[in-house]
Amino acid sequence: MERNGGHYTDKTRVLDIKPLRTLRPVFPSGNQAPPFVCAPPFGPFPPGFSSFYPFSSSQANQHTPDLNQAQYPPQHQQPQNPPPVYQQQPPQHASEPSLVTPLRSFRSPDVSNGNAELEGSTVKRRIPKKRPIARPENMNFESGINVADRENGNRELVLSVLMRFDALRRRFAQLEDAKEAVSGIIKRPDLKSGSTCMGRGVRTNTKKRPGIVPGVEIGDVFFFRFEMCLVGLHSPSMAGIDYLVVKGETEEEPIATSIVSSGYYDNDEGNPDVLIYTGQGGNADKDKQSSDQKLERGNLALEKSLRRDSAVRVIRGLKEASHNAKMYIYDGLYEIKESWVEKGKSGHNTFKYKLVRAPGQPPAFASWTAIQKWKTGVPSRQGLILPDMTSGVESIPVSLVNEVDTDNGPAYFTYSTTVKYSESFKLMQPSFGCDCANLCKPGNLDCHCIRKNGGDFPYTGNGILVSRKPMIYECSPSCPCSTCKNKVTQMGVKVRLEVFKSANRGWGLRSWDAIRAGSFICIYVGEAKDKSKVQQTMANDDYTFDTTNVYNPFKWNYEPGLADEDACEEMSEESEIPLPLIISAKNVGNVARFMNHSCSPNVFWQPVSYENNSQLFVHVAFFAISHIPPMTELTYDYGVSRPSGTQNGNPLYGKKKCFCGSAYCRGSFG
Repeated sequence: MERNGGHYTDKTRVLDIKPLRTLRPVFPSGNQAPPFVCAPPFGPFPPGFSSFYPFSSSQANQHTPDLNQAQYPPQHQQPQNPPPVYQQQPPQHASEPSLVTPLRSFRSPDVSNGNAELEGSTVKRRIPKKRPIARPENMNFESGINVADRENGNRELVLSVLMRFDALRRRFAQLEDAKEAVSGIIKRPDLKSGSTCMGRGVRTNTKKRPGIVPGVEIGDVFFFRFEMCLVGLHSPSMAGIDYLVVKGETEEEPIATSIVSSGYYDNDEGNPDVLIYTGQGGNADKDKQSSDQKLERGNLALEKSLRRDSAVRVIRGLKEASHNAKMYIYDGLYEIKESWVEKGKSGHNTFKYKLVRAPGQPPAFASWTAIQKWKTGVPSRQGLILPDMTSGVESIPVSLVNEVDTDNGPAYFTYSTTVKYSESFKLMQPSFGCDCANLCKPGNLDCHCIRKNGGDFPYTGNGILVSRKPMIYECSPSCPCSTCKNKVTQMGVKVRLEVFKSANRGWGLRSWDAIRAGSFICIYVGEAKDKSKVQQTMANDDYTFDTTNVYNPFKWNYEPGLADEDACEEMSEESEIPLPLIISAKNVGNVARFMNHSCSPNVFWQPVSYENNSQLFVHVAFFAISHIPPMTELTYDYGVSRPSGTQNGNPLYGKKKCFCGSAYCRGSFG
């Protein structure tokens, strides 16, 4: 008998319930047929099932049109009762390829396309004719992931799966935005992308397990439930409790593997390492009336985990202000300390579970709660030098912090949000914006700006970049489309940034907010010059962006094969700068001048141009490669200069020694 708040609960009576035989893992083994959730968007479906929103039958005949450094090798399955300190191991083989190297292209059989060129546009792009949806049983399509890696992943594979999912989601969102502009119907591209990836085998860690999931790190953030499902962190796309069935002393019984806290929880006296979790069920029955929760399914699994001392993974659901969206942060392993039954607000019995975070884990949710306090100003940020080093130039303050030494800040420079062009700098021929009223619409080839982008809108409706392109054309400040969403890089910084002193690389840049993959971060501000006309040397300028450097290629865009599109017109991801452009931020610049180099970056640069005074000027814009957790240093690849000579018969690349610390560091940059 246990006492809680004056009420007595007979735990022996409650626990004397045999587990239901239906309590089996959500996903079957590889030698079984895929479950319904793995079916492609428009079928075929297993007997007795049909399509679900947003893949309803009304669409069945339509055509669907510093990365966090890879530091962890494949890991073996963890024991059911892990030790109290949960640590992950450093890489064993630094020679493994980095995620920023090209991923294999997935090309579909060549089919005829419309060969329709956009005449009169600056960039001509052929619009491929959409093929009928190919059914998995008739496709010779490889996911690029072998059976062993699907069951047990690693860090590189987890990041690859997440990148491929989000690239496909962005493409589906782009297509849905175009449809919404016509029909007004809003759909879920994340569900469509997740279902496609599941059906095509683009997933890992399918072998359900308690404890650590290989390749998933504490502090990782997710913006969609399907992302957690694809990497094996939490399988159900809706339910808050995941579990598996194991052999007990007398019979099979369920144990919990992970829980997702919706955010409606009570911490123990504000302690971020303690979670009071409410069980599932009882909200509404067939008569839409609340009822008592039952000790079955996930609730029973948590109770059995308590008795077995089996830790569970905890994912915290949070409201992400900068993107106005729900996000999830993996907070590590928690131990279930006690459980009880109490009356809920509806007057019915609910199960409560007290979970305490296992010691020895890096901070995740605790860091997020500290950041929320910094935003209110109480307490003040530790090591704070200036609350806003921009002096109000940016719409969102940029803090200057030093927790390493006594340095009071970087050398003086003028903070600016606009690129300064010399009078002799003529980048392109005269250009003019569009004449759209109110806003530009995707697919409207009468819009000059849309035509320059090959007929596509380069961003999703919430301002996320869809694909890397040789050049992106935005509407100019003089365009009449005042509410247009094709001005993303002109709207300034939208996340709470911080310039901080690093241990060995000078000043760096990071964000208080989580940054979503494809999100715009900032442009590189400075004095733009035509490199071919610059006489003086730039050797002593550590704040120069040089577009003529050699950059490691990597694949970030969606795979046409996954989107059931013709791959013969796959979009180039190589930047095209019309002149050898350099931007010096030594004297005039913005936060971008503090971003350090990494050979495994989490940020990439993209040329963006828009008209200004009838001239088309290029800007260097930075976007997130993947989801970036709060307080993670933002880095991009500086590239290496062209060969300036040879040593022992080998060309010399790079001017500066690299201290990025990546397992795939190439040794030099610049």
